[in-house]
Amino acid sequence: MHRSVDTIELVPALADSALTLFSTRLAEGSFAIHEPEHDSLLYVVSGSGSLAVAGHGGELREASAALVLAGESAMVTAGAEGLAFLRATAGPEADRHAPLGQRQVVVEPDAGDASQATGTRSFRVLLGPHNGSNRATLFVGYVPPGRAPWHYHLYDEVVWVPDGLARVLRRGSDEPVRAGSAFRLRPREVHIVENSSLDRDLVVFGVFTPAGSPSAAYLAPDPEGL
Repeated sequence: MHRSVDTIELVPALADSALTLFSTRLAEGSFAIHEPEHDSLLYVVSGSGSLAVAGHGGELREASAALVLAGESAMVTAGAEGLAFLRATAGPEADRHAPLGQRQVVVEPDAGDASQATGTRSFRVLLGPHNGSNRATLFVGYVPPGRAPWHYHLYDEVVWVPDGLARVLRRGSDEPVRAGSAFRLRPREVHIVENSSLDRDLVVFGVFTPAGSPSAAYLAPDPEGL
């Protein structure tokens, strides 16, 4: 039987985390979003469509992002070829960043400037305090072949890998990451996201809370040497 909507929980809720991550494939029609207490940060994986929220609207296309604030009622409508998107939710327990700019509902894929993060990794912030997302930041990261130094963040983060060869190294573990996989990085968890490819950047989607900059990382000793 054909299903017009297919939603999967990629990163489930935790009692001490404000973040969850879902994947939705919309073959046709519309998908309603109404979270009384949670902000929803959307990222389009493939296809096209539109979003209507709070009297505003915008076109959705691959690699664009959108923001639906807690209490708002939004409608996502698929285009002719369907629409696949990620939806991260940030709950009311998230610390809120001071607003730094005007709210944007839909953000184009090429919005913002690429900036440097840990090592030679770069990123592009699509949603954050600069455009209305005060609870969480949504970014796309670009990881060159190899691995960055061991480091940690103060924020709670969920990461999704669309394709490519990757590994997540933590204290005492080395896990391969398959295309379409998602994982969580806890605050102060020492780690490396390794690009196992020899000749191309690894692209990752990330959301973290509290909102801020993806470059806020702290170097840590090699766990093997502790």
